[in-house]
This record gives sequence, structure tokens and C-alpha cells, in this order.
Amino acid sequence: MTVLTDQFTEELISIDLHLRKAVYGLRNPAASIAAYHFGWEDADGELTEANSGKALRPLLTLLAAKTVAEEWRAALPAAVAVELVHNFSLVHDDVIDRDEFRRHRPTVWKVFGANDAILVGDALHALAFETIAEADDAHAAAAARLLSRTVRTLIEGQFADIRFEGRTSIDLAECIAMSENKTASLMGCATALGALYGGGSQAHVDALWDFGFRLGTAFQHIDDLLGIWGDPEATGKSVYSDLRSRKKSLPVTAALRSGDPRAEELARLYHSDAPLDDAALDRAAELVEACGGRRYCRESAEALVEEAVASLRVRGLDAAAVADLGELAASTVSRVR
Repeated sequence: MTVLTDQFTEELISIDLHLRKAVYGLRNPAASIAAYHFGWEDADGELTEANSGKALRPLLTLLAAKTVAEEWRAALPAAVAVELVHNFSLVHDDVIDRDEFRRHRPTVWKVFGANDAILVGDALHALAFETIAEADDAHAAAAARLLSRTVRTLIEGQFADIRFEGRTSIDLAECIAMSENKTASLMGCATALGALYGGGSQAHVDALWDFGFRLGTAFQHIDDLLGIWGDPEATGKSVYSDLRSRKKSLPVTAALRSGDPRAEELARLYHSDAPLDDAALDRAAELVEACGGRRYCRESAEALVEEAVASLRVRGLDAAAVADLGELAASTVSRVR
């Protein structure tokens, strides 16, 4: 995805500048801990040369604004708010999942403790709505309503994810719904906000929401693949990270529900109380693939991207901006991190 986002240097620089301004407006220690999470500072508060990450969601907001308006800068408050919400959820998710690494560095809770991580996540959440309110424009109220509904949906998805851990049987529909709530809802929100701030009609806002939602679901499907087969050098996570934690991700759920006789062996491995050693992890990955979980996940993602692009076939959208969104969508199924 990096090659494609290099096309949007001006937009990404603007996102980074406005995001830093918002985060450094917090008081310490929240500001410095948040800056560590974004990669701008090390654990001792010394500045680093890292950027803010992929910034995919805020970039989607700005590109969505471009589909209905030439001037995308009016959507910057919404773009920053979306990125703040995304990162508040990441900080909290790391605490919940006890994940020790993100973006090739120890997670916030691992460095500063769970209490500080929870508080910083809360600060980023509050800052998102403050960012929208301070822009003081005609779209602030509608944007806040959409973003708050999205946060509630994210939380519903997190509740489901946690409860899946205590269950041995998950339906594919449940697994996909959880992904839609945890990931797709925020991408749908990001693109809908772009259309809103660009001055688009309700039909435009609805079309861009649909695009982002389908793209977000595809994005999570690929994320689930990378959680098993991703290169740790690219993902920043350990090899077989989702298998090691026995996560009920889509490829695993699809494999367990495949009806393939080998799914029984996978179920025994996955539901055992014994820790999975390297040999067991290798075998589990082989079984997920043999039972069709990997293929199902990728094919579903590819179909969703096609549906996402098709949702933009409405009148009044800028053709060049739509093409950019289509390219960005296509890149989700080939990404390695």
C-alpha cells in the first residue's frame, strides 16, 4: 500500500501535521504517551523520525471529499477525528488482547502500564470529538452523531470478539459481523464524513459510506490472513500471532466450518488447553489452508473490493477521485502489512 499512498504526499503531510497539532495539544503525560504510540517519540520522550503509520482511514476521508469537491482541506478535522478514534481503539485493544508489540515496538501498556494506556485511549477518544467541535462548521453536529454511532458499533464488535474467546463454535455470519463492527464501520464512517464535508448530497454520502464499509470488511479479511501468514518483518507481529492466541479469525472459522474431515484435527488443536508449540502452530496453519480457510478469506476480500468500487457508480462523483479510491481499494488485497 505504500507505493500507492506515495501519490498523495500533500494529503498525508497535512494529516500528519494536523494530527500532531491535536495530540500535542493534550497535557502531559497523555501527550508524550500518545506521541510514543504514534511513533513520534521513544519511551524516554526523545523525538524519532517515524511517521504516524499508514493513515489509511484519514486518507480515505480526504479522497472521499475529493469525489464531491475540488477542495479537500475542509475535511481535515473529520480525517483527524477518524484517525484519533482508530488509535484510541488500538491502544485499548492492545490492553484487552495483551498484545506486546505494534508497529515493531512494544505497545503502550507494555511500556507505560495498563492504567496509563487506558487513560491515553480515553484522551484520544475525547480529542476526536473536540477536534470536530472546534472546527465550528455546519457539518460538526452531523459528523459527531455519525462518529459517536460508529464508536458504539466498534464497542459492540469488541464485545463480540471478547466473547468469542470463551466459545468453541462460531458461525461464519457471526465472525463477519464482528469484523464489520470492529473495522468496516469506521472505514464507512471515514468515507461518509469525507463526502459530508465535501458538500455531497445524501446519495453521495450513502454511496461513500457503502464503499468504505465494504472496503473495511475486505481490509479485515486480509488482516486475518496476515495474522496467520504475514511476514513479521512487515506486520510487526510474531509469526502465527492469531493462531498462537487461538483467535477466532475468519480463515480459522471458515476452515472449522468447512466440513472437511481435517477440520476435526484443527478443532482438537485449537480447543486444547495445552500451549501451541512451533510444530503445532505449523500444523494448524497447514490445516486452515487445507480446509479452504485461506482461499475463502482472499476470495471474499476480492469480491468485496469489486462491490465497493461498484457502489461508487452514482451521478455527480469526480471520475479521477473515484479512480483513486478504486486503486486504493484494490491495493488492500495485495498488501503485506
